[in-house]
Amino acid sequence: MKIALVHDWLTGMRGGEKCLEVFCELYPSADLYTLFYIPERVSPLIRAMNVHPSGLNRLPGVARYYRYALPLLPRAAERLVLEDYDLILSSSHCVAKGVRSGPALHISYIHSPMRYIWDMHGAYFGSGSPWLPRLGMAFCRSYLRRWDVRSAQNVDCFIANSRHIAAKIRDLYAQDSEVIHPPVDLDRFYIAERRECFYLIVSALVPYKNIQLAIAAFNRLRLPLRIVGDGPFRKSLEKQARANIEFLGWIDDRSLATLYAKCEALIFPGEEDFGIVPLEAQASGRPVIAYGKGGVLESVVGIDCLDAAARPTGVFFTENTPDSLIDAVKHYQSLKLSFKPEALRHHAARFSRGEFKARMKRFIDARLQERDLAGGSKC
Repeated sequence: MKIALVHDWLTGMRGGEKCLEVFCELYPSADLYTLFYIPERVSPLIRAMNVHPSGLNRLPGVARYYRYALPLLPRAAERLVLEDYDLILSSSHCVAKGVRSGPALHISYIHSPMRYIWDMHGAYFGSGSPWLPRLGMAFCRSYLRRWDVRSAQNVDCFIANSRHIAAKIRDLYAQDSEVIHPPVDLDRFYIAERRECFYLIVSALVPYKNIQLAIAAFNRLRLPLRIVGDGPFRKSLEKQARANIEFLGWIDDRSLATLYAKCEALIFPGEEDFGIVPLEAQASGRPVIAYGKGGVLESVVGIDCLDAAARPTGVFFTENTPDSLIDAVKHYQSLKLSFKPEALRHHAARFSRGEFKARMKRFIDARLQERDLAGGSKC
């Protein structure tokens, strides 16, 4: 069987790329298609694949400016040459689902519909964003929305990374989807014997992550906060932060695991599609203080959960304000002994890499079998 994997772009290792690694393990002989490819920024497992970047990858300065090519991406995805494949597995948060699959069975794992043209448009292109991207989006947003909905017809079967995203797929594309939560690599993380007095954020520094809210809260709390990650908003965020807030940039996996294990708690201030970072913290035995909206409700058990059998793994704040986060941090501090590191790690194990791989394979094999039994027609 000839298989193609498709991923929007390969420019770093975030949650989507962790899922892609599992797809590469499932199908190591597959061809991997992407729009932009920066080999040194992805894992050896992904680099070992037969990677086919699009023509856009030859643009000057692509490593820095690929996000600004958004209006060109739908057409670039459609122009990827995917001929003579039996199975196409796309991993999509932007345009990967829009590849033309021909007779192949196309299964798309959706991390999110395009955030910047739907529910998070204001976070990316609101009044505080640079005028040029804002003007460009004003011209192309309607086109991108039409294309996004139309391109969903290229997909035979949808998989959503959370119930939160499954609802969006239903609302936007009028399609049902299977929910298979992303994996956490338990082997990378451990429980430390001693903790240190600092809170932790691990995030790309982009608008919808809401890091500015956490900075405003910790400026007032005066508690140590370490921020791992980088992105176009870093300079702006650094200007807002007091001396108790430290920016570390992206760091290696071993150093990150140490920070997870030794932190007081993870701060997760944005609304996420699912969010692997909270699971990494829990795999390290550390609780999560999160904005109680979106996919995090599926991976974190709040301290005020009414289910007596559920062990708490975090604290939610319910309003998108610094005051609400400050109250949640104080609530955590008053109840921190309620969180048992071993119980947090046990909870994270429900989302293990092995479980994710097994569920993906069962789903794909079942769809292929259905197609074969139907004489080649798709699901």
